[in-house]
Amino acid sequence: MAKFMALFVGNPGTAPPDAATIAKGMQAWGEWMAKHAAHLVDMGGPLGKTKKVSAGGIAETQNSIGGYVIVEAADHDTAARMFENHPQFMIFPGEGVEVMPILPIPTGP
Repeated sequence: MAKFMALFVGNPGTAPPDAATIAKGMQAWGEWMAKHAAHLVDMGGPLGKTKKVSAGGIAETQNSIGGYVIVEAADHDTAARMFENHPQFMIFPGEGVEVMPILPIPTGP
């Protein structure tokens, strides 16, 4: 089984949903987590404000990533299918879920 990181993305600055939507979404999210529990490597969580560190120093920045989870699956397509109809974009104002393989760290010759 390979590991995949899923990033929950949305539009920064989107107004938070009302309490009823949050309750409905969290229930659906819990159901999604329970359904895929055998494939969860890291339950992840929501992410806060971003700082970018570069050769020029440290600066405030912004991106569309709101949270993450790490899953195991037989292949990339199987991992992506786990997120079809996910509450991230079906209930919450999220834009979608980006799923990418976690690759091994390259070694020298």
